[in-house]
Amino acid sequence: MNGQGQLPDLKVIAFDVFGTVVDWHSGIAAEVAQVLPDVDSGAFALAWRRGYQPAMKTVMARIASGEGGFTLLDDLHLGILEHVLAEFGVTHLDDERKRELNRAWHRLPAWPDAVQGLTRLKRKYTICTLSNGNIGLLTDMAKRAGLPWDCVLSAEVFRAYKPDSRTYLGVAKVFDVPPEQVMLAAAHHDDLAAARGCGLLTGYIERPLEFGVANPKDVSPQPGNTLHARDIDALADLLGC
Repeated sequence: MNGQGQLPDLKVIAFDVFGTVVDWHSGIAAEVAQVLPDVDSGAFALAWRRGYQPAMKTVMARIASGEGGFTLLDDLHLGILEHVLAEFGVTHLDDERKRELNRAWHRLPAWPDAVQGLTRLKRKYTICTLSNGNIGLLTDMAKRAGLPWDCVLSAEVFRAYKPDSRTYLGVAKVFDVPPEQVMLAAAHHDDLAAARGCGLLTGYIERPLEFGVANPKDVSPQPGNTLHARDIDALADLLGC
């Protein structure tokens, strides 16, 4: 698709955040380098992020079995950090310094195109987050990076994590529009596929350096997505903003 005229009913664009809007790898690596100068900060950042999916699956399984409740991403990240510190042989950080390092996720830098692209999209559409990040984390991040969200929506709001359908359909419910008037914009095809299964439009955002310059990601178009854009500025171009 090439323009807004082909999406006349689109009202809301919900954005995945980590990797799509902010550069988690360089942000985490930079803070790790300051706190742990003797550690390979890039490898540490990858290990911390790599622990996310297994930890999330464990939490979701506990919720499904009735053995546990909703867990904020801040708490999940802190638990993963403990394991990664052990993996890298770091034993000297006290609890306060661990918590401060964990807050690096609140301070991630936006991709260079993000603020301008979001500002352009905001002129015609309601733009919001749809992230497994908790509200406090996403709000701190937005203030620091200048992200101009109309609304911060989170798994915390819906008490469910993506890819649970309650998250995608929850956006439509919040804004009182049908799912087909909502687009999920994300740099992850699995997230987009889940949104598409709920009836949302989908926009893929290329982020070839999400995992760092040494680990380029395949950003080839995949069938099914409504739009495919180089970055958020390019998405604004495609939508005539």
